[in-house]
Amino acid sequence: MKKVMMMAMMFVASATAFAGDSDALKAIKKAKTYDEAAQLLKTAQLANDEEKAAAYNKLVDLAMNKVTKEIGTKAQNQANQQLGTGKMEPFDTLGMGDALCNAINAALECNKYDQLPNAKGKVAPKYNKKNAERIWPLRTHLIEAGQDLYESHGHGVLLKFWGAFVDSSSDPFFAEQNHEYDDKNIGQIAYYAGRYAYEAKDMARADKYFEIAMRDPERKQEALNYKIYAHRSSLVSKADTLQFIETLKGLYTQDPENEAVLVNLYNIYDEMKDKAAQTALLDNHLAKYPNSYIALANKGVMELNQNNPEEGSKWLRKAVAANPENASVSYYLGLCLNQQAGSTDDQAKRKELFQEAVKAFDRAKELDPDKQQANWGYNRYQAYYSLYGEDDPRTKAAQADMR
Repeated sequence: MKKVMMMAMMFVASATAFAGDSDALKAIKKAKTYDEAAQLLKTAQLANDEEKAAAYNKLVDLAMNKVTKEIGTKAQNQANQQLGTGKMEPFDTLGMGDALCNAINAALECNKYDQLPNAKGKVAPKYNKKNAERIWPLRTHLIEAGQDLYESHGHGVLLKFWGAFVDSSSDPFFAEQNHEYDDKNIGQIAYYAGRYAYEAKDMARADKYFEIAMRDPERKQEALNYKIYAHRSSLVSKADTLQFIETLKGLYTQDPENEAVLVNLYNIYDEMKDKAAQTALLDNHLAKYPNSYIALANKGVMELNQNNPEEGSKWLRKAVAANPENASVSYYLGLCLNQQAGSTDDQAKRKELFQEAVKAFDRAKELDPDKQQANWGYNRYQAYYSLYGEDDPRTKAAQADMR
């Protein structure tokens, strides 16, 4: 009896092992279009992970049929145009891009189930290599499709296609493919994908793409600047601002020599009226980077705003030495010197300070004659007036320059 029961159990196991596809999988495999198969898959009761992998692979097949058909049409049209023969066939750019996105997504889902142990407890993927190899080289068509459809369909379609390109570039599923094109172009594509994600108010994706773009030395600063701009423009509440500060602090920790981060962190502390944090930021930065022009300039302006012109002059002189080509810093140095001179009773010292102020304002004028960066006119005239008197021709000339 025991032997009979064992044989019966073996028979059942054998029948299970060699059972055919479920009715649900058969229906999916018979589907003629991607949309039909995808709709069936939504409600299908598939038998196991192997069937799920097979079902998603069918979606890849159907999506790739559309992709290759449209790419073939485009290639034939280009050939006909070059040879001047044959008519031009309609090319479905949007359909091709959507199908390629569908193929990528279906391939990733297929791989998820394809990597799971089968009924025998073994991992024996059937589809991953083929799917990765047939999709990967066609992904550049997503870039072209986004560009071609941008004017007629707006940022949304470009974000979808370029985002799919960037996302798939770093996906482990495609790790074994040739990344030469991606390595050269991913920074630029990720940068614009980040911008369009920001415009779509999807900050999570925007951050992801900007971080990828920042790995490209040629795009690093541009991507960082836009990342900061995007976050700053999205601030609504105090909680948002505090989170933004943490973001900036993180960026500063990653790249403390990047002065764009330093400036934005300094400015947000100023908006929060957190003078202690501002002071600590600049002092700590200058301790590590004593020739940091941005830190020196902001330290000087901070002291000026706190009615410490002598201290402000000290830092602004160093800032001018670090970058003598900035009109605003020369202007602020002149303001500090004017205030210093006006508050001293030592006539020799007073004259010396006004002379230095005149030189600083003259430099600001030389660098910025149209007063685009600094409105130096009145304060320069005041320094000339205090040094030379009202009737001196140099004072008259300075007065004329106020206009």
